Amino acid sequence: MKIYAFHLLNDYSGSPKVLMQLVKGWTKSGIDVTVVTCSGREGFLSHLDQVHYVEYWYRWAANPFLRLINLTLSQVIVVARLVTVIKKNDIVYINTVLPFGAAFLGMLKGCRIIYHIHETSMKPPLLKRFLFGVMKWSASDVIYVSKYLSEQEQVKNKRTHILYNAIEDTFLMESKKSVRPDRNPQHILMVCSLKSYKGVDEFFHLALLHPALRFQLVVNASQKDIEGYIKEKQLAPNLTIFPVQQNLHPFYKWADIVVNLSHPDKWIETFGLTIIEGMAYGLPAIVPPAGGITEIVTDGENGYWADPRDLQFLSDRLRKLCTPEVYFPMRKKAAERMNTYREKLLMNQSFAILNS
Repeated sequence: MKIYAFHLLNDYSGSPKVLMQLVKGWTKSGIDVTVVTCSGREGFLSHLDQVHYVEYWYRWAANPFLRLINLTLSQVIVVARLVTVIKKNDIVYINTVLPFGAAFLGMLKGCRIIYHIHETSMKPPLLKRFLFGVMKWSASDVIYVSKYLSEQEQVKNKRTHILYNAIEDTFLMESKKSVRPDRNPQHILMVCSLKSYKGVDEFFHLALLHPALRFQLVVNASQKDIEGYIKEKQLAPNLTIFPVQQNLHPFYKWADIVVNLSHPDKWIETFGLTIIEGMAYGLPAIVPPAGGITEIVTDGENGYWADPRDLQFLSDRLRKLCTPEVYFPMRKKAAERMNTYREKLLMNQSFAILNS
């Protein structure tokens, strides 16, 4: 078996991290894997052992029109680079819907095409229709990261699978070394992209509303980007903002509660990798009341659902979660829920899909 695994933008976000876990598991089992991703960037897909690489030009651009041009050019390059390399018996594994050139390659060569879908929120709508249309036309199998996503982006006459993201064994081993202090909760953590629809501004407001608590925000952005974003914004003295981090363990060790404040009307969370990473440390969570993330957090059991657009309700939920009689039972439930997201389960299901 030979797999060509395609991912557009190699960085330290969730979807390349999931692909990294899969690639490591595949290579350990003797599968020949080639990762096809953009050049000139460091991310979770960089420098993996026993992996071949094909890198191509792609540059993300803030201007959506220029970004679309860059995406199209990059996929033309992908097809040109690999059209004489990929064989019929190879598996084309497409991580997210963005590397659409891989689908054309797979169809041209008669390969089995497996899509691993992580997203449903995408703009502009015309681009989403095109990318998901290519997926529905070309895919042999479609893998979804949650039940919600499988219902939201249904496909007909394809083999479909639900494959929950998982915590790496190495991550879990590191988390087990941490001895959490038996204290009342006071440290609130959010890890996300530096986007308003990710609830960054609401996190700022929470810090202002709760001066007795401490807040840390880790964003997938540079210090320069952070400075540009926070210019002219009112920031609380109990809030600290950090740029992109390769190692999040110190932040989870510090935290008592982890939050995700994505706006349900602008960005639906189809899973929530940072939430299960928090659960590895026994952290209850506050998350939006919509999307696949609600399959991880059961309202009132291992955290709360709260719409970040209702700041008063969100603040009340945080205040309630910080009370010891609520917090400590939820912390126990959060640690127990972690068993659903073990790496062994991820790999066993992945091999079953590959061999189906």
